[in-house]
This record gives sequence, C-alpha cells and structure tokens, in this order.
Amino acid sequence: MNHAIDAAGGRTRYVRPAWAALLLTATLALPAVARAQLAAAASVEPDQPTDALVPPTSASDFTAAQLDDVLAGSWRSASNRARDVYRHPKATLQFFGVRPDQTLIEITPGGGWYSEILAPLLNDNGHYVAAVAAARSDAEAGRDESALRRKFAADPAHYGHAQVVEFDPRAPVFGAPGSADMVLTFRNVHNWVMADTAPAMFKAFLAVLRPGGILGVVDHRAADEARLAAIKQSGYLPTSYVVRLATDAGFVLDDSAEINANAKDTRDYFKGVWTLPPSLALGDQDRAKYLAIGESDRMTLRFVKAATPAAAVSTP
Repeated sequence: MNHAIDAAGGRTRYVRPAWAALLLTATLALPAVARAQLAAAASVEPDQPTDALVPPTSASDFTAAQLDDVLAGSWRSASNRARDVYRHPKATLQFFGVRPDQTLIEITPGGGWYSEILAPLLNDNGHYVAAVAAARSDAEAGRDESALRRKFAADPAHYGHAQVVEFDPRAPVFGAPGSADMVLTFRNVHNWVMADTAPAMFKAFLAVLRPGGILGVVDHRAADEARLAAIKQSGYLPTSYVVRLATDAGFVLDDSAEINANAKDTRDYFKGVWTLPPSLALGDQDRAKYLAIGESDRMTLRFVKAATPAAAVSTP
C-alpha cells in the first residue's frame, strides 16, 4: 500500500496509485457503455412480430384453451355434444381443478360421455383411468367396459394412453394407494346408495388419492328436507347425505357450486329421475314437457383429501 507523511501532523496518509485512478475512471464509464449497447439492441429487428399471439398467462388459461379444443373435437358424437347445454363440462371441470398433466380416475364412466372429453385432454401429458365394475358383478358395467375398450382402441390418437380398470363394488380398489391426483364421478352415487356399496366406494376414493387430491362429485339433487328412505329409489339424493358419505370416509368438503342446477326440475316424477332426458322413461308420454324441463337438478361438490398430519416430535 502507498503512504506519504502528512507535513502538518506527521501522520501517514493514503496516496491513490495511478492504476487505481484508471480503474475508477473505467468503472464510472460503464453505465454509458451499457446504455449504448441497449440502444443498439433496441434498434435490431425483433425475431417475432409484436402483434403475434401470446401464450396463455397461467395454467388455468392453458387448461381452458385445451378444454375448448377438446369440447370442439370431431371425435365427440353429436348426441353427446347435445348434452353440453345441460352438463356444462367446461365449467364443471374447471371447478374441480382438472389439469392436462394429472392422473385422473373416472369412476363408472358408463357410455363414456365424459371419457370423450377427459381421455383426450389427458392423453399427451396426463393419465386417464376409467374404473368400471367387474362384469361378473354388473352386466351393464360389462357392456360399458367393452364399449369403452372398443372406443379407445379405435382412436389411438385421442385415447391411446387411456386405461380401463375393473373393481369389485363390494371391496373396491382403484389403484395403488396415493397414486391419483383426482377422482371424478358423475351421476353414480345414487346407484351405490341403492346397492348399499356407497361407504366402501368413498373409502376407496380416499385410499387411491394422494394427500391434497381432489374428489369431484355430480349427482341428482333431492330437496334439502327429503328423507333418504322415502326417495332412495328415485335417483335423487339429499346433498347433506352425499357430503356425509364423503366426510365419514375422511374427506373435507372444499366447495360446492350451482353449475349444474336446474330450477325447473320438480323431482316428483313417477319414474324418478329417469323420467327426464336423456332416459325419458315414459317414452312419448308428456315427452315435450320433460324435454322442456331438461336434465335433472344436480349438486356439484368438491372434496379434498387432507394432507397427513406431521407426527408429533417429543421433546425431552
């Protein structure tokens, strides 16, 4: 280090060497150089027009765009598209939080109305599983399974990674514990209630979901004051009863929505919910009346599997 003697007090003082002065001058000049470089970069022609399409700004925007594409897909049958006005698939799946990268199990998909939407949505980056009752226990389920397998095999571009698994309704298992992000079921709980298998089903949903996983339920909604014993065979269920099935199994009710509500549904039909479309159980009798009502009034419920509480740590 360079020092000199202070003539006034005889103390040593620091003398800046010549190379340090040069370094300081260069440092102070850097902002000006940077500004010049930025100006030069700004003058270069951009590699993409400024009016080009921009990507979605969030995961939900991305999912919404993909849902729009899937709902407009040419592989969806005309009869299934006609039900969109009653079933509100985009709003329903957004409410549940469906994403294209999830492992999702649909329980008892029937003829595959939602399979035509969910399987293609998850085909590239996720995993769609259709869980159907074993054919030996349910003849209708066996027919549905065969139809689904044929549908998936006939169109690998949209269903190539979809999977079909069987389960025993009395002792259901849908996959390895904690292996699914989401379980969805549409208009099925009333069947399990009539068959007295509902509690076992909900416990199996909990088992296959990871902590934080979602259970989404849509079903025909009875009046709040309805007694289960009086309406059990009608296809309608009190919302409170379905909530209790889920919470008794260990779920937490996260939210509910009126997406699939229908105020025209009086829920008092001779043939129960099957009086309404699409079943129209009375055939041509009062057909126009029931078509005007539309599909049933439905509850839309989102449950969550709570994260496993951390084990308490004992302190000495």
